[in-house]
Amino acid sequence: MREVRLRHRMFTRLLAATVLVGACTVAATAWLAARNTSQAIRAEQGQTLAEDTVIYEELLGYAATHPRWDEAAPLVAGLAQRTGRRIALTTRDRNVIVDSAPGTPLPAKAASTVDALEVNPALAGEEDQDGIDPRAAGPFRLGEEDRKQSARRAEQVVDCLRRNGFRTTVETLASGRAVASEFYADAEDPCGAAALRTPSATENTALAALSATVETCLRQRGAPPVRLELDGDGSITTPAERNEEEELLSCVAESRRHQLTGFVAPAAMLFLVEPPGVGGLTAAGTWPLVLAGGLVLLVVILVSAYLAARLLRPVHALAATAERMREGDTSARVAVTDAGEIGRLSEVFNELSAHLEQVERQRKDMIGDISHELRSPLTTLRGWLEAAADGQRPMEPELINVLLTETLTLQQLIDDLQDLALAESGQLSLHPQRLTVAETLLSVAVANQAQAAELGVELTVETGETLVMQADPVRLRQAVANLVSNALRHTPRGGRVTLSASAQAGEVLITVADNGSGIAPEELPRVFDRFWRAEKSRSRRTGGSGLGLVIVRRLIEAHGGTVTATSTPGQGSAFTLRLPSATGPGTPAAPPG
Repeated sequence: MREVRLRHRMFTRLLAATVLVGACTVAATAWLAARNTSQAIRAEQGQTLAEDTVIYEELLGYAATHPRWDEAAPLVAGLAQRTGRRIALTTRDRNVIVDSAPGTPLPAKAASTVDALEVNPALAGEEDQDGIDPRAAGPFRLGEEDRKQSARRAEQVVDCLRRNGFRTTVETLASGRAVASEFYADAEDPCGAAALRTPSATENTALAALSATVETCLRQRGAPPVRLELDGDGSITTPAERNEEEELLSCVAESRRHQLTGFVAPAAMLFLVEPPGVGGLTAAGTWPLVLAGGLVLLVVILVSAYLAARLLRPVHALAATAERMREGDTSARVAVTDAGEIGRLSEVFNELSAHLEQVERQRKDMIGDISHELRSPLTTLRGWLEAAADGQRPMEPELINVLLTETLTLQQLIDDLQDLALAESGQLSLHPQRLTVAETLLSVAVANQAQAAELGVELTVETGETLVMQADPVRLRQAVANLVSNALRHTPRGGRVTLSASAQAGEVLITVADNGSGIAPEELPRVFDRFWRAEKSRSRRTGGSGLGLVIVRRLIEAHGGTVTATSTPGQGSAFTLRLPSATGPGTPAAPPG
């Protein structure tokens, strides 16, 4: 047996892999700890942009939709809990409006100013060109009842659009007016979605007031008047040819700020503070981390070594047992000591060993059986031929018939072995065609009628209905004929052999029954084994070659069917072939012929 090198052994590879994984885990844990600790050392006012943006956006949205900060405490507390930060809002005079963790001084510098009329472009996710938060609707915002009515109309329109194949949802604008999302006036409008984007009376009133203020501003600056409009998204628009005029843009921004004053919360200073207790990774704190990592690595190595040794012990036992089998001990088995996958592998290995032992035993038995089957006719041929060669027995017709009979016996044995080899290797060629079962049984009965008459056995066919099936007629007759020949040999004079056919659950059942000697219960499971005979004397006159039933089973299995045997000692036996029907259950059978 080849010796496995140490570096190729599973123990070494498993241990090395585990050590590598453990080392990488410890290193990654140390690196992450150092990295997280280093990230925690930030300047008092320096914060990550993502967290700042989330906090700023939500506070800015509150300021744009509320005239005061009176009810902002729950929002600030929720943001502080989500981000782990201390959040405080103060006036420009640093009078605290709301603080998530009061009691400690605030930083000297604020993180930003929360003002819906002067949005910070570095933190805002969305803003108008004039720096005003688009969520600030002010006098454009619909009343409670108008918002509900608008929402109901939008839901009706959206349901109609969906039934017409449009993919849309209800979208609520800053003013509270509901529209169909991603649906514009130039699209096909079977449900009146464009009407939802028409400004309401409240919005038109606010737009008229804004337009008057803008017109006054433009007149004071000597600029021509302009007509403001609300687009489908509720945004205030100016004529495209005047979008670049600084006087117009300045007047619109000033007028909007003036109009929104009193509808948005006053500007507030935002302070963001790290939670207390965040420190750096010092040299004194490095050694405990290194020692802990080394301890973890040592534990990983010890546990891995124990597990590897325990896992490989059954593998070594399997290898030793396989080596014994290779040397010829087919009875070698491995002890099953594990309940997991290795134990399952041991069980499968033992099953394979038992199967190999059985195959080897069958191979030896088959060689002995074939030798015995060939020895008897060859001995007869040799004896008569030697007698004829020595002049002791002339070549008379009687002797020639004896020699011909023994030759035919050898030929039959060889043909049976060839059919069996083809069937077991899957190379047996079939030529299925539609045939009538009754005609097949009648042809077999006619072919064996002479043998039945010679033995004094009655051979009958019973078919109560016309059955049709798809099968190879030659091979099917061969299988039925083997069963009939076997039944005739084991039925005493005056007995009866019956061929019958019936339909059951989409199958055709062909039964060959006799009232002969029968088969003992302990021998019944072996009737389809090679060279098995009911007569232990192995007489060919009563026992055949011992391959007929094996060939029957292989031929029927090649047709997709099965064969079973039942017997009662002293009363007879019955062999039943189950084959697929050509019509199937519930389908009328075809006429005979």
